[in-house]
Amino acid sequence: MRADELDHKELLELDPEGGVLRFAGQRALLFDAVAMGLLRKYLVENFGSTAARTVLTQFGFAHGWRMAEAMRTEFPWESDDEWRSAGTRIHALEGLFRVEPGSSGPLSKSGSMVVASYEAEQHLLHFGRSDVPVCWTICGLTSGYLSRIAGKDTYVLEDGCAGKGDAACHLFARSREDWGGERADELHFFEPTRLQECLDVSLQRVTKTLQAAERKLSRHRRALVQVARDIEEPLGIITKSTAMRQLVDLARRVARVDSTVLITGESGSGKERIARLLHDESARAVGPFIAVKCGAITETLLESELFGHARGAFTGATQDRAGLFEAANSGTLLLDEVGEVSPAMQVKLLRALQEREIRRVGENRSRRVDVRVVAATKRDLAHGVAGGAFRQDLYYRLKVVELHVPPLRERRDDILPLARVLLADAALRMKRKISGLVPNAADQLLRYGWPGNVRELENAMERAVALARGSRVELEDLPEEIRHTLPRAATSGVVRPLDEIEKEYIVAALELNSGNHTRTAQQLHIGSATLYRKLKSYGLIGAPRTSNGSRRSDPM
Repeated sequence: MRADELDHKELLELDPEGGVLRFAGQRALLFDAVAMGLLRKYLVENFGSTAARTVLTQFGFAHGWRMAEAMRTEFPWESDDEWRSAGTRIHALEGLFRVEPGSSGPLSKSGSMVVASYEAEQHLLHFGRSDVPVCWTICGLTSGYLSRIAGKDTYVLEDGCAGKGDAACHLFARSREDWGGERADELHFFEPTRLQECLDVSLQRVTKTLQAAERKLSRHRRALVQVARDIEEPLGIITKSTAMRQLVDLARRVARVDSTVLITGESGSGKERIARLLHDESARAVGPFIAVKCGAITETLLESELFGHARGAFTGATQDRAGLFEAANSGTLLLDEVGEVSPAMQVKLLRALQEREIRRVGENRSRRVDVRVVAATKRDLAHGVAGGAFRQDLYYRLKVVELHVPPLRERRDDILPLARVLLADAALRMKRKISGLVPNAADQLLRYGWPGNVRELENAMERAVALARGSRVELEDLPEEIRHTLPRAATSGVVRPLDEIEKEYIVAALELNSGNHTRTAQQLHIGSATLYRKLKSYGLIGAPRTSNGSRRSDPM
C-alpha cells in the first residue's frame, strides 16, 4: 500500500462495546476542536503565551514522535519519501490540518507545505488575530514525526499563518544544524528545559499576585476591624437594614440558577455590587465578570463593543476583534444602563439573548456564546414599554427575575456602617490614621437625604479623610450640603407629641447655626420674635452657652 492510499477504514478500529478506539494500531481519543481551543485559551490566560506555546509545542512533538513509532510498526515502507508522505496523510486524517492543493507537504524533500490548520482557526475564535504564528501544536507534531523518521532533530516552523492574517499557514522543516542561529528564539520552545523554566516563571508570577492580593486584603480587614468592629460584610455588601438583608438573600438564591436578572434602583445605589454578588455566588464564579455602560457608548460603537467586528467592517477596523459577549464566555456580562439602548440595538440584544449566539459586525456567520446576562437600569422600563421607548419582548426577556436595590435614604440602618467601611477604605488608600466619626458628624450623616446614594457617601468619606485635622472626622470635614441639613422628624413606631418634636427641631436648628437666632428664624420661615417666644417657653433664653457656642437645651 502506498502512503497516499492510507484510509480511515484501515487505520481506525472501533470497539463499540468496550469504548476503545485505535488509530494506526495505537489507542486514541477523540477531542472536540473547540475544547482544544478552550484549553489553549486557559493556558494563555493563566500561564502566559510563552508557557502556553511551550506546553503545546512539546505536547505536539511527543504526539508526532509516537505516531512515527506506530507507523514503523504497522507498515513496511523503506523509502524516505513514503514515510514523509505517510506523515502528511496520517495527520490530515486525524483532522489536524488540510493540505492545500499543489502543496508538496512539510515532510517532503522540499521541506515545506501550505495547510488549512484547525489550530489557527481556534486561535482566531478565542483571541482574534495574532502578531505571531500560532500553529504551535502542529509545528511540534510534524517536528516530532520528522525527528523520529530521520533519526535526527528536525524542527518545523511557520513563515506564514492564517492566525496572524495570512492567506494560509506555510510550514517548512530544517534539521537543527541547518537552522543554525536563525529563529533561535522560536527553536527554544522545543527544548525540554524550556517547559520547566516557563512553568517556574508562571508559578512565581501567580504566587506574587496572590501574595499581593493577600497583603491588600489583610490591610483592608485590619482597617475595618479598627474602625467598624461590628460590621458584617458578606461579599462587600453592608446588610444592617432589613431591606438589604432581604435583597442579598434573594440575590443569593437567584445566583444558583442561570436566569437573566434585571437589577433596578437609583444611580449610585449599588446595582453593580449586587451584579457581582450574583456572579460570585454562581457556578460561573470562575469565569469572567465584565460590565459595560451602555449609555456611555454610541449605538454604532456599542454593537461592535458587544458583538465584535471583522477586519474591514468599518473605517478603523484594521483587525478582527472579539466583542464583550465572547470575552465574557463562561462568565457574566452586566449590561449597565440598559434603558439607554436604542430601539435598533434592542432588537439585536433580544436575538443574542434568545438564540445564545452573536454575529460580529461585518461577518455573515453566527458564533455560539455561553454567557449569563445581567441588566441594570435606573429607569422605569415598564413605563418605557408603555410609551414605546423600550421593547416589551426584550423587557420580559431581561426581567426573568427583578432585584430592586433600595435607595440609601430608605435603609438608614446601613448609613453609619457603610460610612465607617468607606471611611476605613479611604484612610487606607490615603495612608491616613482616621479612627472614626465624632458624634455630631455621625448625626448629620443620618439626617441627610443622600440623593446620590452610596456613591455620594463614598465621595463624602473620601473628602472627610482628606480634610480631617485629627484622628476623627469632625462636622466641619463633611461637605457643605451635609453640614447644613436640618434634622428629620421620625416616629420609629411611637407617635410623639407635636410640641416635643417641634422643640427638638428648633433646638437642633439653633445648634446647627451656632446659636444665631436671626439665621435660624430665616431658615425656619418664622419671625425672630416668634423664635424668641418659643425659646423662652423652652426655658432656653438666658441659659449659659455650651462649649460650641449654642445654648443648653435643658430648661433652667
